[in-house]
Amino acid sequence: MNLTGFGSSQIRYDMFDLVKDAEEARRLHKCENIYHRGQEMAWDGKDILPMLIEQHGGVKVPPEKREALKKVFAIILWGELAAWKISAQLADRLVPLEAKMGATSQAFDEARHFYVMYDYLKELNYEVEPLDRAPQALLDLVLDTDHLPYKLLGMQLMIEPIALTVFQTVRESGIEPVLCDLLRYYERDEARHVGLGMQYLPSLLQRMSKSEIAALFTFQVRLMTWAMAELKVMEKDLKVLGITPRTIVERTRKKQLAATHEALSAFGYEWKKNRNYPAATLNAVTEFVFPDDSVRHDPKARLKAAWRRFWHRDETHDASEFAVHEHSIKTVHGMQ
Repeated sequence: MNLTGFGSSQIRYDMFDLVKDAEEARRLHKCENIYHRGQEMAWDGKDILPMLIEQHGGVKVPPEKREALKKVFAIILWGELAAWKISAQLADRLVPLEAKMGATSQAFDEARHFYVMYDYLKELNYEVEPLDRAPQALLDLVLDTDHLPYKLLGMQLMIEPIALTVFQTVRESGIEPVLCDLLRYYERDEARHVGLGMQYLPSLLQRMSKSEIAALFTFQVRLMTWAMAELKVMEKDLKVLGITPRTIVERTRKKQLAATHEALSAFGYEWKKNRNYPAATLNAVTEFVFPDDSVRHDPKARLKAAWRRFWHRDETHDASEFAVHEHSIKTVHGMQ
């Protein structure tokens, strides 16, 4: 609004009447439920972390694994800050009330994730330092874009599944009891966040041209490239923790595929008739960068395996892929 008090306003009076059909109304209702469910499942980080530390008699990491654990979860720490900023951007810019509520709930959760992870890392004597180029580039791509579909796809359908996979795999490793129990809380929240992208991205896709959707998929490939580079940065430390990077990649691929399939199916994309080239590219890159042991030392065999994987018609997954993260946790309302 200009100095005279007239002109455009950032208050959107049309936020209640943008729904096009019953299907979109159903999906927006699910976005609203993300907010209300977030209220029910909220947990107090200043209560939970001290409780877990007392329960396990302190943070206990084998000395030879302490630095590796710090490096992996320092990346997670700054990823949580980026997620906090991105979800706040979405809460500001998404117009429909229900979608705005879902993004607001995520911003609340990510703020808690950030300060609790920082408190945990301080138990390991963590000292703040900048991220490596690859993880920072991945986060900056989503932080800096002005396009809402890019931001939703990047945050909810690409980055969140990566975080969920790391949390699940580290938790299952049992590397450090306090962290492993804490990650149950993180997983419960992050699995809910993916839902915002699955439910609202189709509404944005319906308003885009074919060329705009093609550009969105190109952006997805850029994200995948930096995500793969990020995993390469983490590879050495993951191995120290007893985690195979290929396990992370395969699990992430399934979660990203499930989330993307859900969103594109709601948009009307016929998965069995159309190849998803970003997914095919990710599969091929996985084979070449993180090869199976049988071809690890043979570049030509690795290239052939990558080529076969690119043209393989991938299986689809549904949202049940995220059911593994539905842990029982202590919320401010009691056990849930």
